[in-house]
Amino acid sequence: MPNYTVTVATGTQWFAGTDDYIYLTMMGSEYCSERTLLDKPLYNDFERGAVDSYDITVGEDLGEIELIKIEKKKYWMHDDWYCKYITVKTPHGDYIEFPCFRWFVDDNEVILRDGRARLPQQDKTRTVKQHRRKELEQRQKTYRWKEWHPGFPMSIDAKAHSELPRDIQFDSEKGVDFVLNYSKAIENLCVNQFMHMFQSSWTDFADFERIFMRIKNTISEYVMDHWKEDFMFGYQFLNGCNPVVITKCTEIPDKFPVTHKLLEDSLERGLTLEEELKAGNIYIADYEVVDGVTPNSTDPCTLQYLAAPICLLYKNIQNKIMPIAIQLSQTPGKDSPIFLPSDDEYDWLLAKIWVRSSDFHVHQTVTHLLRTHLISEVFGIAMYRQLPAVHPVFKLLLPHVRFTIAINTKAREQLICECGLFDKANGTGGGGHVELIQKSMKTFTYKSLCFPEGIKARGLENKEELPTYFYRDDGCRVWEAVTNFVTDVVNIYYESNDTLQKDEEIQAFVKDVCSFGMQDFDFCEFPKSLQTKEQLVEYLTVVIFTASAHHAGVNFGQYDWCSWIPNSPPTMRKPPPTKKGEVDLKYIVESLPDRGRSCWHLGAVWALSQFQENELFLGMYADEHFVEKPVKEAMVKFRKELAEVTKVIKNRNDGKRLPYYYLSPDRIPNSVAV
Repeated sequence: MPNYTVTVATGTQWFAGTDDYIYLTMMGSEYCSERTLLDKPLYNDFERGAVDSYDITVGEDLGEIELIKIEKKKYWMHDDWYCKYITVKTPHGDYIEFPCFRWFVDDNEVILRDGRARLPQQDKTRTVKQHRRKELEQRQKTYRWKEWHPGFPMSIDAKAHSELPRDIQFDSEKGVDFVLNYSKAIENLCVNQFMHMFQSSWTDFADFERIFMRIKNTISEYVMDHWKEDFMFGYQFLNGCNPVVITKCTEIPDKFPVTHKLLEDSLERGLTLEEELKAGNIYIADYEVVDGVTPNSTDPCTLQYLAAPICLLYKNIQNKIMPIAIQLSQTPGKDSPIFLPSDDEYDWLLAKIWVRSSDFHVHQTVTHLLRTHLISEVFGIAMYRQLPAVHPVFKLLLPHVRFTIAINTKAREQLICECGLFDKANGTGGGGHVELIQKSMKTFTYKSLCFPEGIKARGLENKEELPTYFYRDDGCRVWEAVTNFVTDVVNIYYESNDTLQKDEEIQAFVKDVCSFGMQDFDFCEFPKSLQTKEQLVEYLTVVIFTASAHHAGVNFGQYDWCSWIPNSPPTMRKPPPTKKGEVDLKYIVESLPDRGRSCWHLGAVWALSQFQENELFLGMYADEHFVEKPVKEAMVKFRKELAEVTKVIKNRNDGKRLPYYYLSPDRIPNSVAV
């Protein structure tokens, strides 16, 4: 009688093992096996990290194994189980791999296909076609779209992390408890001693050092020592937390009436302002999106203020980006002076602080939250709804949406919700952050997520013009490596453009992103279908790069650049100055966040800059969803290319007081998970 050997691997995470009953049924092209209890007498099966094998004898050869069904039934009380994979050795000596990587909750059953990736048009039998359809039908009931706020990208229909499907939850909810993590950070940084003086002001800049001494590192200490200097202010537009705002200026906007006479002391080449513009030496940072956003008013005892500044920057003869003019509003006039480096020391310093504060708000809400967290969630939900586990694109993208829906749900539950932690320290708390995203969505396009095109759209693609724009250089290297990897995988499964066009599932995925996730906003220009393999490669590169490199580039430097609070104030307690010559040190310090908000801010940027436990970095695929050799070879090639990029970045950083490493592949997590 034919004998099959079944091997079952249990996960290694906490509570992965189970004492419940596990049953297996094999479904072949000829026959189905009996429902078999997997049990070894006097042996504790399915322990955490265990790999258990069982011999199953059947009456007749089952033919080609098409599916296996695993069932978990309660033994004493429900005991969740995480199954990594199952292998079947047939009587003919063949080994068939069935990747699982799923949680079994309550009385649960899962039907698995073998690990070979297949497009929908490649399935021929009624059994596998039906399995494919039922899997998606169930997923679409489980992963439902919901509008969190009007004008936002859609999110998952879940009010709390605990309501999410078990497969996309964090292994430990405590690990992503923002209240707990921020409180721990405040305690570990020894700044809780200042919390009892919540609304009191600091005395001078030296006071900020009292909450800074325990947390200095190479970059944050350098920022503390040099934050007042114009070169440091300009450098951050290229390689700080938010290196995506600066744009080449080819024409001075009417709303910013600067003239050559006003700026000639800052221009070093003996050229007129018009000539400097034509030479490509003038840049601009415009925070128009903040204009009209409602400041935080959740604390009636403390007024908070926002500004929408415009900052003109100049590349000097040393190739440093230097600020040469700042207007703190979008409307010129006598109450909106243009501040210059030649102004009084404190006038110029406060103008720069206001720009840094506005940059902080745009970074947190637009660059970070909207353009990495929320858009990655859209891709993730659409993937679960439209691509079955057997689809090669599902296998490719799954590591890059790991924990993203979970972290966003937890954020909506605790951080950016009404009366959440965001309100405690941020000037856009209390609803301003919602307005900021709604405004930003009106200019958010698919092409802006294509890294090289985003750089080109801002006129910054020329390396000779900006030789120290490391964010651009490293980002382009990583983008190219991801593109090469995706191209290799796409070429394995898609013979031609026609193959892609006939793939109904990938077309449904792309349409779901646009029509539901992005709510079919005309201005977003997300594609509703893909016609060529090149378009598919670009699209998948966008998904992977956004979730990995883009997020890493704008997230993990928050502590470095924002922990010195005067360099990135999360809120301002006095309005922007409307006249020159009326500012002193006392006024500036009283404008900056009070002691309590400073402490909450410090805890936030510390917590947000930490990697997850057991972080998986770009190129690391611990769960083997692909079983085909060509894909595994493509992964090896990908890792080698990433290693070369890492080496280039490491060599460039050696000996530098301001190293740039946020886009080094060995520091880029696979997904948005913090």
